[in-house]
Amino acid sequence: MGHKDIVTKEIIKEIARDISTYILGIDIAKQITLVDKEFTRVEKRESDIVFINGQDEIVHIEIQNDNHSLMHLRMLRYYCDIQFEYNHHRIAQYLIYIGKRNCSMKSEIEQKNLFYKYGIIDMRDIDCEEFLYHQNPSVVALSILCDFAEKDKQMVVNTILKRIKELTDHDAIAYKSYLEKVTILSTNRDLEENVKKGATMLAVDIEKIPFYQDGFKDGIQKGIEKGIQKGVDSTLEKVALGMLKLNVEMDVIQKTTGLSLEQIEALKIDR
Repeated sequence: MGHKDIVTKEIIKEIARDISTYILGIDIAKQITLVDKEFTRVEKRESDIVFINGQDEIVHIEIQNDNHSLMHLRMLRYYCDIQFEYNHHRIAQYLIYIGKRNCSMKSEIEQKNLFYKYGIIDMRDIDCEEFLYHQNPSVVALSILCDFAEKDKQMVVNTILKRIKELTDHDAIAYKSYLEKVTILSTNRDLEENVKKGATMLAVDIEKIPFYQDGFKDGIQKGIEKGIQKGVDSTLEKVALGMLKLNVEMDVIQKTTGLSLEQIEALKIDR
């Protein structure tokens, strides 16, 4: 199993309750019991998530990175193994697909004396905003796999990272851990560079970066030579230009510099 698979399953195991509630729409009981179950009847098979929900339901969730032509048969084997162990429980089975390619796996088996079906959820069918503003940073991290629709990719990635930073209360260690998870998950959507750029932008302290300091010094000098207001305006424009080069969002530039959106747009065109 690759590092990405391990981290993906770690993330999802951390939030089994949230995934069941917000992705699968399951009514989760106050108490759930995760079941660590390895099935060894024919071959070593370890299910991803199995938990007891309430008194009489077993929820089984598999996370799949790639299409598997016989996944429907594998899920049926899991069903039989779980049913053998918990024969008085109802079983709800789901596969969460996070792969790059379109999902092509079958979700049912229909034969003369057999009908079997489980649910498949493709993360790309979920609007990223459903997870983006969740209060659990693990759920926010999963939004990197969702549908961005027509939204600017960099802006969405920046928002994901900012939300995680806020939700971890600016705890550097916790943030770094989630950043690693988002980076790994981003490879499934070819967003590695966007995450790298977003993390760099988020790490910048606007008052400590060179273009801010240089601009401020230049502004003071020009203020002395050509008038205070002109110097201040020049300083703000230099700061705005530097932020534009880092692809900082327009509203952030506006709040930082006090310049109007029209002024920032003009700088954007001139550069």
